Amino acid sequence: MKWFLVLLLAGVVAALTMVLRIPIPGTQGYMNLGDMSVVFSGLFLGRKYGAVAGGMGSAAADLIGGFFVFAPITLLAKGAEGFVAGSLGRRHPAWLALAVGIMVAVYFVAEVFLPGIGLAAAISELPFNLVQASVGAMGGLAVYKGVRLALPEAGEREHGS
Repeated sequence: MKWFLVLLLAGVVAALTMVLRIPIPGTQGYMNLGDMSVVFSGLFLGRKYGAVAGGMGSAAADLIGGFFVFAPITLLAKGAEGFVAGSLGRRHPAWLALAVGIMVAVYFVAEVFLPGIGLAAAISELPFNLVQASVGAMGGLAVYKGVRLALPEAGEREHGS
């Protein structure tokens, strides 16, 4: 059952990443709503499975969307985001800032070293990534709280990971 939920949520992550893409000037990146589902996946599934759902779903969206060079970076960035959200965010939602901060930092460092992007473009993308991360953290937490209210037994069962 757990792996079914992981695959289902990875699909949700990919879909929300692809449904609304706002290109970011100066880089090859785009803003999206995928972080909401990455944070939700970490909170709902726990650190290990949340990392898999968030990382794989986001990387799949990059591959499907033609952003091949970003897929391994995305796998790491979003996997770490899901892992930290599932590790610390359940007990202390303020720690979700660390989860999304890690995601922003991974993209920033990677973009500094990617050919054709570099430091100036990576800096220009920071505000966009911070907005996306903030919306993702707040939205993912809100959806998680809503699911916990609607299905309290699901949240208790999932806390074992």
